[in-house]
Amino acid sequence: MRHRYLRPSLSLPEIYLYRAPVDFRKQAQCLAVLVEQELGHNPFTGALYAFTNRQRNKIKCLMWEDNGFVLHYKALAEE
Repeated sequence: MRHRYLRPSLSLPEIYLYRAPVDFRKQAQCLAVLVEQELGHNPFTGALYAFTNRQRNKIKCLMWEDNGFVLHYKALAEE
């Protein structure tokens, strides 16, 4: 049985940062379309894709895991 983690494991194959600001109303499917169309990558490979908002104070990470997308969201503190 494969172990499941609530956060990405250390053995992720690849991590990509989408540098342009993203509208944070977008959900997993729209972010996957950005990965496919803008980066030219297959979002179903298990790689982690990180997105930021215009103020760079929030992060969304998208990752495909077995049978669905995992979307991590983090609001950064001002410190």
